[in-house]
Amino acid sequence: MTQNQEIAKGLEGVRFTESKLTFINGQEGILTHLGIPIQEWAEQSTFEELSLALLLRRLPIAQELAEFDAELKANREIPEELTQLIRQMPQDANPMQALRTAVSYLGLLDQQSEDITPEARRAISVRLIAQLATIIAAQMRAANGKDIVAPRQDLSHAGNFLYMINGTEPTPEQARLFDIALILHVDHGMNASTFTAIATSSTLSDMYSAMTSAIGALKAPLHGGANEQVMVMLEEVGSPDKAADYINAKLDNKEKIMGVGHRVYKNFDPRSRVLRDYAAMVADKEGKSTNYQILETIEKTVVDRIGDKGIYPNVDFYSGTVYTDLGIEKEYFTPIFALARISGWCASVMEYSEDNRLLRPSSVYTGDTDAHYLNLEDRS
Repeated sequence: MTQNQEIAKGLEGVRFTESKLTFINGQEGILTHLGIPIQEWAEQSTFEELSLALLLRRLPIAQELAEFDAELKANREIPEELTQLIRQMPQDANPMQALRTAVSYLGLLDQQSEDITPEARRAISVRLIAQLATIIAAQMRAANGKDIVAPRQDLSHAGNFLYMINGTEPTPEQARLFDIALILHVDHGMNASTFTAIATSSTLSDMYSAMTSAIGALKAPLHGGANEQVMVMLEEVGSPDKAADYINAKLDNKEKIMGVGHRVYKNFDPRSRVLRDYAAMVADKEGKSTNYQILETIEKTVVDRIGDKGIYPNVDFYSGTVYTDLGIEKEYFTPIFALARISGWCASVMEYSEDNRLLRPSSVYTGDTDAHYLNLEDRS
């Protein structure tokens, strides 16, 4: 018997909390953090400032930002036990599985991990933001049989990460491009991974458990893995002159185009507009314009064919090309997503914990209501 209740599939439209962090208007293609448009954050701010602003839920003053930046730099080193674990991981391990394991192990090594006071959550958040970059860079190097590069304290968060993965200091342009990419991915409302982090935290579990839960949710292609699939698509297309036919065939067969469409946005994803311009710039400067030309053709074809249905390129559409041009392998695109989103996860958990309530949704029961137990020999 089905109960007479409406089901919100995928929790569509269900509101379970209030938040001051992020506002999204999908119909108009608007994204703001603390009321400030994402375009302004990308053009005028840094990953460090946006991370702190979300933790504070306001714009920081200069002294606060300087202290936060120094705190991040001072916490970049990871424990030697964790470095050894990373070296021992299978080289063909799924990078997100490896990341989930590393963050969980980091919690085992943190004497403060079980402390869920606001002060402890904030301190752990800083360490997680700082050390996730070191963990991911170490994993990338170890998986490729290279020596792990220790972090530096004289570089920005973005610049230091690129230094740790490549072993050479990035140009100011490369560091800034990666910084913008991180800014665009820091937070995006109640997405699957943020909701999962909050759900775990709502049980009064620790920050490390909440973050490993979020990493697990981000791992799969319906959330964090789409940008990797965009690069697979580009490899299949091969050249700009084949792009239109490739996409038209996909659309004719009603197949999904990776990096196109969004659960929330029914207009252009504002993050994709920002990243598209920077992707064009770096592709031209690095002499890697083929992928960008393919994406341009795909975007035009998609907009012409299905734009009137509210289906447009999203942030994943261009981010993979940017990461590739910065020397990042596609298998690590999703860990890079986590590298940015860790700030939003931590800020959301801290915000929700101030007025915590255990998340305990219901389901509509559709099974039998008058069944009885049958002995094993009586079952057919």
